[in-house]
Amino acid sequence: MAKRAKTAAKRGRTVSRFPKVAPGELLTPIDFVRYAVSRFAEAKLVFAHGTTDPVAEAAFLVCEILHLHPDQFETFMHARVTKAEAKQILDVIARRIATRKPAAYLVNKIYMRGLPFYVDERTIVPRSFIGELLDSHFGEHGGEDGGSLIDDPGAVETVLDLCTGSGCLAVLASRAFPDAQVDAVDISKGAIEVATRNVADYGLEDRVTLYRGDLFDPLGGRRYDLIISNPPYVDADGMAALPRECRAEPSLAFDGGADGLAIVRRILAEAGRHLTPQGGLLCEIGRGRELLEAAFPQLPLLWLDTEESEGEVFWIGAADL
Repeated sequence: MAKRAKTAAKRGRTVSRFPKVAPGELLTPIDFVRYAVSRFAEAKLVFAHGTTDPVAEAAFLVCEILHLHPDQFETFMHARVTKAEAKQILDVIARRIATRKPAAYLVNKIYMRGLPFYVDERTIVPRSFIGELLDSHFGEHGGEDGGSLIDDPGAVETVLDLCTGSGCLAVLASRAFPDAQVDAVDISKGAIEVATRNVADYGLEDRVTLYRGDLFDPLGGRRYDLIISNPPYVDADGMAALPRECRAEPSLAFDGGADGLAIVRRILAEAGRHLTPQGGLLCEIGRGRELLEAAFPQLPLLWLDTEESEGEVFWIGAADL
């Protein structure tokens, strides 16, 4: 078996060690989801790439093979799957386990706020909380007290997305602020290539401008009404302990230095010079809240929660930087 697996690997194929599935045993999408969940649990996969559990990931993969939006799963969960579709579904389940790659890389797609985005190994799989916060804290009904973090979201004319990766947050920002011009920066050539594709897919070439460079370097003296950023913030211990799925992603997108805050410190140091007087910075830092507050006790950071996070994203106004 080992020799056979080695030979298959050289030929770019995977050898399934799964139980044989006889024709007719799995008939509907929900059947395949149950089967996938069992195999994922058996293989002890890690889920942190747009789906947070094996059920959601299995449903995502099944829907992608069937060309369905995830929201359509319940509508078609008891429909019959064709033999050709069944083969494709079983194949992608096998590849997810054999390669340990994030599911999004296997189908070149991820959803954020219900919108599809292209992804591949040139960029991290997007899973930022900022998309949700753009909806909940910047609209006319946003914010915990019914207000917005920006006095007049409709007056936002310029937005900057630092460390844009796939460009998904830049696209979401263009939708949250329909009258704004959006600039997006990433140091990675590959990430900018992926972002270019996503910007074009949404027909936003005239509103979203992409720059390759190190944080603010390619922007000159430009100022923005809003800066958003989901920068690298994994510390050295976290980098050493990354699961296999995350090691398939660009390490550059994770590595935040010894304590995880190397990039965040630079953003805080420079952001004030690139904000308009009424603007502000929205930045995601993972679980580094205590370290950041200890490093910058003078900053009145406002921590924002989402449905799946607590104290992982902060807001600070330009006047306080």
